[in-house]
Amino acid sequence: MRMEGESNGNGNGNVNGNVNGNGVVSASSNGRNHLVFAYYVTGHGFGHATRVVEVVRHLIMAGHDVHVVTAAPPFVFTSEIQSPRLFLRKVLLDCGAVQADALTVDRLASLEKYSQTAVAPRDSILATEVDWLNSIKADLVLGLHLCRVCHGCWTSSSINCLAKDYSHCEFLIRLPGYCPMPAFRDVIDVPLVVRRLHKSRKEVRKELGIEEDVKLAILNFGGQPAGWKLKEEFLPSGWLCLVAAHILQETAFGKNYASNKLSGARRLRDAIILGYQLQRVAGRDICIPDWYSNAESELGLGSRSPTFQVTEKSSLMNSFTEDFEILHGDTQGLPDTLTFLKSLTELDAGYDVGKNAEKRRIRERKAAAGLFNWEEEIFVTRAPGRLDVMGGIADYSGSLVLQMPIREACHVAIQRVHPSKHRLWKHAQARQQAEGNSFTPVLQIVSYGSELSNRGPTFDMDLSDFMDGEKPISYEKANKFFAKDPSQKWAAYVAGAILVLMTELGVRFEDSISILVASSVPEGKGVSSSASVEVATMSAIAASHGLTINPRDLALLCQKVENHIVGAPCGVMDQMTSACGEANKLLAMVCQPAEVIGLAEIPGHVRFWGIDSGIKHSVGGADYGSVRIGAFMGRKIIKSIASSLLSRSLPDANGFNLDELGDDGIKLLKAEASLDYLCNLSPHRYEALYVKMLPEFMLGETFEEKYANHNDPVTVIDPKRNYGVIAPARHPIYENFRVKAFKALLTSATSDEQLTALGELLYQCHYSYSACGLGTDGTDRLVQLVQEMQHSKVSKSDEGTLFGAKITGGGSGGTVCVIGRNCLQSSQQILEVQQRYKAATGYLPFIFEGSSPGAGKFGYLKLRRRSSAKQN
Repeated sequence: MRMEGESNGNGNGNVNGNVNGNGVVSASSNGRNHLVFAYYVTGHGFGHATRVVEVVRHLIMAGHDVHVVTAAPPFVFTSEIQSPRLFLRKVLLDCGAVQADALTVDRLASLEKYSQTAVAPRDSILATEVDWLNSIKADLVLGLHLCRVCHGCWTSSSINCLAKDYSHCEFLIRLPGYCPMPAFRDVIDVPLVVRRLHKSRKEVRKELGIEEDVKLAILNFGGQPAGWKLKEEFLPSGWLCLVAAHILQETAFGKNYASNKLSGARRLRDAIILGYQLQRVAGRDICIPDWYSNAESELGLGSRSPTFQVTEKSSLMNSFTEDFEILHGDTQGLPDTLTFLKSLTELDAGYDVGKNAEKRRIRERKAAAGLFNWEEEIFVTRAPGRLDVMGGIADYSGSLVLQMPIREACHVAIQRVHPSKHRLWKHAQARQQAEGNSFTPVLQIVSYGSELSNRGPTFDMDLSDFMDGEKPISYEKANKFFAKDPSQKWAAYVAGAILVLMTELGVRFEDSISILVASSVPEGKGVSSSASVEVATMSAIAASHGLTINPRDLALLCQKVENHIVGAPCGVMDQMTSACGEANKLLAMVCQPAEVIGLAEIPGHVRFWGIDSGIKHSVGGADYGSVRIGAFMGRKIIKSIASSLLSRSLPDANGFNLDELGDDGIKLLKAEASLDYLCNLSPHRYEALYVKMLPEFMLGETFEEKYANHNDPVTVIDPKRNYGVIAPARHPIYENFRVKAFKALLTSATSDEQLTALGELLYQCHYSYSACGLGTDGTDRLVQLVQEMQHSKVSKSDEGTLFGAKITGGGSGGTVCVIGRNCLQSSQQILEVQQRYKAATGYLPFIFEGSSPGAGKFGYLKLRRRSSAKQN
């Protein structure tokens, strides 16, 4: 809501007024204890008048007279105030807005109405009001006026006139939710003003049937129908509501109440964040209004996150629906989905190599323009990247992990058509003609953004290449097939989904397939760009072929793509989060192999960010693989130690006596002798029995001579390499404990101690990564910068906002996860970390903030080109 005041005239040179919300503009005291207030109140919407009632009531209680000038019905005031000191004067001075409903404004009609009621008769209005103000001997003129009538369509003369009037005001009392108003010289910021309660809390709860221990917030806006369910985690930790009447009284007595101690800019930022948090809805981000982006620019708060205007969103949707109709699914209001759909509408228009087109992108855009047959249906899916909050590399050891799907996502558009209707690229046509294979099913893929990673923008193959006689080719053979050409290796993430479905589910593909991939998940930053591509692709193929695969199983199939066809030994948490995650929640999963145990709510006062170190990360890298091998070596050695203890074959150097263990002790040893997952070993058992018996390092061939193999199906031991064992084995054992503690703390009472403990767990995780050899100078520097912010004098004196940070995912670069208080000061400190990192390294980090739904929640869209669009 944007609120502004309106100039109300002059009287004897000592009244010239305008107030925003419940505020004062111009005042002159006559030295009396009894004051006369003239309060101009908009009649546009009773909500404004009812809030003014509280201010008026307090002024009257203080012994003053209040003349209310309004077009609002008298009962709005008289039902709350029965006093001879209240004077009502019904005059229409505020035109308000012409609206179809509480949210829809007819701008042109409003402008015309404004001109008729305020601009044309301006002189006569001012003369009348000056005479009246003199007649009541007003000490102070106040005004409350809803002025967002026709923003964007005012004439320059109207704007200049209002700005000139506002500049005469002494000061402005401002409520939360405003936009920048530079015409006012001095500003006082106050909390929200609301009507007083007539019933006790207990009475209201009894009438509504709500128990005393249930926290409740009731919102009402403009008589809109019910439907919002405001969840507990979206509320601030406390509310503050004060009335501005004292300020008005003191001003009328002549006291200069304006103060420079309170920054209007700071209050604005806090109000914006509070308002935004109250409107958060799981699964989608509320559109940030245009006044917010203006305020960001004015206050220097702009970051890398784009604001997405309501008008722009509507424009994108309208542009898309003119050409396509959605036969199935819902865009869920996601801005990136609407942008992707709009890009589809532009494909058939031909490729314009204009001023805004980069030459490097010409090839992929041209290929995309000829990718689809517009007579056939198109399916669209979406899968986000993920921020590893806790768990990381412990997933392959069976740990509990907590992962948050991020705002950035991959979109895939897919079409299956009969080979005779497939729009083949020229070289694919030439290949088929040369081989004499007419109407053979072909796979064609276009990947946007190829210029960012030096890969080929297109890939195609005959689907028969995935067959070896009557059976699908092996994963090993497919891995070699995609590895032949480095510029085409990326296609394994997409095309690999087809082979996995053929191998694991027996699916046969007889139609041609066209796939367009567009991902906004940055590559090499440790936020699962590869998993988002795999999940979006697998979801699209399943949808287009009528396959029903639940999100969990789909994630497991995608892991096979990455492990066996791409050849990266990752765990399953990335794919599970991309497939099963929900916006603004942490996916809690026990990786044994992939049991989703629920969604952990992110408390309203907690927020997570990701900061990119600029150091490229890859789960296919040697460090990640060697640490994984070291962990599996450690598990095998621990199992061997437990077996030896059971058989009493080890010397009793540590005072260990099997006879003293009892039945429970024997059961523990038996479980450890058959340990399936390293994370099932508790830290105290690890410290009590095994840590002293594990080697710090072990040569690959030495391990194989003694233990045969490490029983990891996706990694191979290099006999000549020396592997760390203690640190890689210790990390998942303790990380599993840290994640469990972190999850429990999320539901504990809100306090600084809670945030400090959560942050400390992140720090411990980070240094455990470093002990494994997965840290880097860049990620260490970012964590150090967060610590400097946390322990600075400013943070300590102002209730610190950042509390912890850790490297994420596979380590060796990538992104750092930061936890902090959900407030604007935290965002400012994140931006300061960003700038300090740039000053030290020359690299400006990408900041990840926000969340979005996983592929399972998004589902799929089925689209059809409209006949009119085809003709055009």
